[in-house]
Amino acid sequence: MSSVPDPSALPGLPATPDAPATPAVPGTPAVPGTPAVPGTPAVPGPDEEQRLRELGYRPVLARRMGGFGNFAISFSVISVLSGCMTLYGFGMGAGGPAVMLWGWAGVGLFVLCVGLALAEVTSAYPTSGALYYMADRLGGRRWGWYTGWLNLLGLLGAIAGIDYGAALFVGAFANLRWGFEPTPERTMLIFVAILLLHAVLNLFGVRLVSVLNSVSVWWHLAGVGLIVGALWIVPDHHRSPSFVFTEFVNDTGWHNPVYVAAIGLLLAQYTFSGYDASAHLSEETSNASVAAAKGIVRSIWVSWIAGFALLAGLTFAVQDYAATRATATGVPPAQILLDGLGTDGASALLVVVITAQLFCGNAEVAAASRMVFAFSRDRALPGSDLWRKVSSRTQTPVAAVWLSVAVAGVLALPSLYSATAYGAVTAINVIGITPAYAIPVLLRLRAGDRFRPGPWHLGRWSRPVGWVAVVWVACVTVLFCLPQSSPVTVDTMNYASVALAVVLLLATVWWFVARRSYGTPTTAAYGSDREQAELAEGIV
Repeated sequence: MSSVPDPSALPGLPATPDAPATPAVPGTPAVPGTPAVPGTPAVPGPDEEQRLRELGYRPVLARRMGGFGNFAISFSVISVLSGCMTLYGFGMGAGGPAVMLWGWAGVGLFVLCVGLALAEVTSAYPTSGALYYMADRLGGRRWGWYTGWLNLLGLLGAIAGIDYGAALFVGAFANLRWGFEPTPERTMLIFVAILLLHAVLNLFGVRLVSVLNSVSVWWHLAGVGLIVGALWIVPDHHRSPSFVFTEFVNDTGWHNPVYVAAIGLLLAQYTFSGYDASAHLSEETSNASVAAAKGIVRSIWVSWIAGFALLAGLTFAVQDYAATRATATGVPPAQILLDGLGTDGASALLVVVITAQLFCGNAEVAAASRMVFAFSRDRALPGSDLWRKVSSRTQTPVAAVWLSVAVAGVLALPSLYSATAYGAVTAINVIGITPAYAIPVLLRLRAGDRFRPGPWHLGRWSRPVGWVAVVWVACVTVLFCLPQSSPVTVDTMNYASVALAVVLLLATVWWFVARRSYGTPTTAAYGSDREQAELAEGIV
């Protein structure tokens, strides 16, 4: 495939500099038939199959997901019962209650800005490639190339972080019930079993994934309500509001409280990631130009409210702070439940949490596999001909699913040897995927009036919201490359920055190998004889 032409000639951008600018008032229609309220679907909805062809791709994935299912996959990936629970112990030492609660409130606001800005670009380019396709169209091939590799690193790191966190909670549950000792080796075996489960579930097709994600939404919301309610009603003792909202705890070894508080934001920022799943599943979503954008935004604000309630409920119920951190279960939230509700109550709620985490990991595998499929479709990965194959029976990229879980397994292997490795895996997710969110937004800002928005847009708020998003992402990307513990040793080093450097180096080397074959379609519609023949070879 050839390189991308001048952006002004690309789908989604007007053909001449004199094309209409982005509407000045939020909700003003960007295209005929667009409603007056941002995010409200047009009636009738756009022809998404035709729109996909206009963007350069022939539809091959099954469009069997509705708007709620699209929202559900991002909400499931964010999963407050995964991120908040697995990193709660980290937050207890990196700033304590004050940073966890106020950090969650502040980070959520900035992430909402990122989500709003990204949703606007998603509405214009609803493809499985999502972030890298947007960057390619708005900035050129190299922008798309590096955005794709960053996005892929973040998605694969997210699978590793989510499923390893679920394995930790399974070990904690077994410890409570049967005295099981969750050694690193045993935890790794549980982790591998969870990866295999998620791979198999994703092979059945997007309809099962959509159903599981829809169940996941109600499971998460009911689970948060159940945990918070039980911890409020049952325990005889609760912490004071001053403790929950002002207590600062620093066990990182660093002495600067601002630095410690900044590191502590990892809990919230890690949890608030993965909402690009709505964009990656857009080729399998009805009315995707609107539904995918709404899915991104809704998943963030619903998670923002639910996560704050969960963190507050857990922190009010802490009985012995030091003992909770040193718990034999290896998972401080499990000790909070045990102290407040007893063994049976804690075990029951741990099952709720573990199930939610399994929903989360399954959704993340779906999103990551679609990214692998799309990136391979444009010949960006080694072995692209294999990873882009789609099952003729389920219309699922089977090989991409297996590659996603295999690489996630490799990323978590250092957890066998280092107690701090899990924190590095979560940071890999953040510094990989978060910059990838901002690049399309930055390029959209740079494009100015040349960008033609889709049916869901921000109007006059597009530029201020976009710049807030870009600045925030720049700050957190630097922040989470910094060491989290002092003194810095081989065991306490934050290897996320090393992983980022390695991926960028590999991406640069592979660019010189694959640059002649890589490229998003440059035609207005996917359908040349050669391209159709190539695609047909990828359906097995």
